[in-house]
Amino acid sequence: MTAVVVGVGAPSPDEVVSVARHGAQVILSPEALKEIARSREVVKALADDVKPHYGVSTGFGALATRHIPTELRTQLQRSLVRSHAAGSGPEVEREVVRALMLLRLSTLATGRTGVRTETAEAYAALLNAGITPVVHEYGSLGCSGDLAPLAHCALAVMGEGVVRTADGERKPAAEALAAAGIAPVVLEEKEGLALINGTDGMLGMLVLAAHDLRRLLSTADIAAAMSVEGQLGTDAVFAADLQAMRPHPGQGDSAGNLRSLLADSAIIASHAGPDCTYVQDAYSLRCTPQVHGTARDTLTHAELIASRELASAVDNPVVTLDGRVESNGNFHGAPVAAVLDFLAITVADVASISERRTDRFLDPARNRGLNAFLADDPGVDSGHMIAQYTQAAIVSELKRLAAPASVDSIPSSAMQEDHVSMGWAAARKLRRAIDGLGRVLAVELYTAARALDLRAPLTPAPATAAVRDGLRVTVEGPGTDRWLAPEIEEAVQYVSSGRALAAAESVTGALV
Repeated sequence: MTAVVVGVGAPSPDEVVSVARHGAQVILSPEALKEIARSREVVKALADDVKPHYGVSTGFGALATRHIPTELRTQLQRSLVRSHAAGSGPEVEREVVRALMLLRLSTLATGRTGVRTETAEAYAALLNAGITPVVHEYGSLGCSGDLAPLAHCALAVMGEGVVRTADGERKPAAEALAAAGIAPVVLEEKEGLALINGTDGMLGMLVLAAHDLRRLLSTADIAAAMSVEGQLGTDAVFAADLQAMRPHPGQGDSAGNLRSLLADSAIIASHAGPDCTYVQDAYSLRCTPQVHGTARDTLTHAELIASRELASAVDNPVVTLDGRVESNGNFHGAPVAAVLDFLAITVADVASISERRTDRFLDPARNRGLNAFLADDPGVDSGHMIAQYTQAAIVSELKRLAAPASVDSIPSSAMQEDHVSMGWAAARKLRRAIDGLGRVLAVELYTAARALDLRAPLTPAPATAAVRDGLRVTVEGPGTDRWLAPEIEEAVQYVSSGRALAAAESVTGALV
């Protein structure tokens, strides 16, 4: 795997995913090392100044009024990290912690934080050794950034706290660093503050979520196409000229995918003539591009915000290009928190319309000639009745997760930090929401594949047939009732791994 070079510029989303999820190595660029060293000289000069400078020779937050003498400044930085590493609850996923560490390293590499080169190199060394600090679910208010999660990482760099090794073993940080040949860092002026003042946790989760959601939205179009086909719907409403009358980009992209997926469908053709008496499909079929397109446009906006944040140097205070050290409010997570919440709303909506399409398959009053619940022998068999219950339960949970975290604020630090973003909380619930969306889409795809089989001898479109056939490698076709949970999980893996999307694209080419 190609190593990711961390420089003074922004890492790409793909680079974040590569390091966080796939364990790619990182290298600090020569330019970054030069900028780090240059800004460190600015901080060293201020450390000897009789005038107090926040984070260099003062306390923090509500305690910033105290001037700290030189002999106590190492203790000051060490105490800052120890006291802020106050998380609680379950461990956060390895990929989230690696993303957080990479993004903090990226800010250090800009040269705007005033840390030493050896401190930045220690972060790179931990990432490259696969050592992951244990970070907990609770502790961040999203202002000043993700303090507690970042502090747990800084604690590990100091050789304190608990980490997971590359093979997942939990052990004291000092032991893991020693085994990897990494010297613990003794923090100097401003360094502790620079290591914990950022939006890196919420941003890392946004980048990972956007990566996963982009694939899931294409898969949602696939599942919807199979549902339109399996329910004897029409593809006429997805015509390009109709979609162009409402020129939202995401809507047009979704409709284009649906046209490609349904091309040459014998099932669609079987009822496309003048003898067809169906006037209009239900909204859950007909309005698919409008709903899926809204999600796509929301994701595009979120990706724009993420790109700006990736290009940011978030710290307080910062070392400016002309050598000033200035306090600021750039650590506030509001821009990231808002789009995390926005994505959770649209994820719930996409899951909701998917569940409605699935439910139509199961009702003989609406499924246009199929058995009740797609059962082999309705009454004796229950078919996919309870698979839809599972979907419904997840959708209800996603609606709860769509309630925004970013509208909340709770004051802290003796009212110094009196308005916070709750971006970390928004990111945590979005991760759960995206997992739920994948499961909901998997049940729709699983159910639609069964319906396509039941439409035989009519044949589906080549693209939807390829998706169904890919599922059939691990999940049998229609028959008497079987244990559904393992089959649903196979469908979930088929969706989440990207294999369902790859099967469709083997016929259509790349979907948008």
